[in-house]
Amino acid sequence: MAEKFDVVIIGAGAAGLMCAAEAGKRGRSVLVVDHGKKPGRKILISGGGRCNFTNYDVAANNYVCRNPHFVKSALSQYTQWDFIAMVAKHDIAYEERDHGQLFCEDSAKDIVKMLLAECDLPTVQQRYQIDVHHIEKTETGFRLMLNTEAVECQSLVIATGGLSMPKLGATPFGFQVAEQFGLNMVPTTAGLVPFTLHKEDKEAFAELSGIAVPVVVEAENGTTFRENLLFTHRGLSGPVILQISSYWLPGQKVTIDLLPDLDVAETLTAMRDKHPNQSLKNSLSRLLPKRLIEALIERGDLTDKPLKQLNSKELAALVSYFHQWAIAPNGTEGYRTAEVTLGGVDTDGLSSKTMEAKQVPGLYFVGEVMDVSGWLGGYNFQWAWSSGFVAGQHV
Repeated sequence: MAEKFDVVIIGAGAAGLMCAAEAGKRGRSVLVVDHGKKPGRKILISGGGRCNFTNYDVAANNYVCRNPHFVKSALSQYTQWDFIAMVAKHDIAYEERDHGQLFCEDSAKDIVKMLLAECDLPTVQQRYQIDVHHIEKTETGFRLMLNTEAVECQSLVIATGGLSMPKLGATPFGFQVAEQFGLNMVPTTAGLVPFTLHKEDKEAFAELSGIAVPVVVEAENGTTFRENLLFTHRGLSGPVILQISSYWLPGQKVTIDLLPDLDVAETLTAMRDKHPNQSLKNSLSRLLPKRLIEALIERGDLTDKPLKQLNSKELAALVSYFHQWAIAPNGTEGYRTAEVTLGGVDTDGLSSKTMEAKQVPGLYFVGEVMDVSGWLGGYNFQWAWSSGFVAGQHV
């Protein structure tokens, strides 16, 4: 005999636990299963162990999705203020950082504890180290094989996340379920991820590892971000690179304004008037890290000479170079270090109000498994809370 539940949720991450709590509050009998040993593994390591759980400023344009309107309904049904209220209710101390990002003051464990407390209801069960072997549609819902036992439910929620961070147990399971039931997929790639560089660029900049520069980066589609760029042993990272990576396609260049707050022509002209014999290298080293300027000279991008020898053509070339430094990444670090997965279950097949599959009654997808990816800064967690909440009202 199969054990019966109203709702089975596969995945005990942010979206799955949120959905379980909400369904449980409605009196639904809920079973949460996960192939890992414990819940909320991605929550625990996020934000350097402090969990950037939402942002004061959340809007649809903070998300990458083939249908840019899809996220609006869920984000309005359960807002960042609703989640902040839950955090306050559980007396979790938090702090605001740059750009409205909210982090736990103490530990990401506080967020996991809060979600488990919200799920601490007589109708909600959790089981770990469970492998789901088989899912089939029945007249009344779904039948699943969990390890060696059969379970039946009316509503099935897929909250298994994407492919990013495989060391935390990421698998393509949710995509396979979507395909089994005939839902379309948007091709997946790594998002919010560092860039690797071509051999010659990598060799030229490897010595700069650890140097950070505030810049503005633009993708070929016109999207821009302003944040710190970090040179690494293998390429480019830092918040601005993670952000722009979600808008970059293989083969494309990114354009970097290395001095976004300066008029390079005006600054160098003033320096030339004051210290005509000063070298270009020493002048530029007052504006950017000296090691970066030395690397640019070494690779032949800049020619060191006294400022008084700069003609107007050379000055114009310097302006163009520093405000529009173009570099073509070789690729990205991939899912191993990516914070999110771009693409996933096509949202055209889902209800934006409930997260239910339009052609498969009772089947729901929440969180990162679908084609919704947020910017860096708490937006992906907010999507987990919002999508989990709305599904929890309907399962």
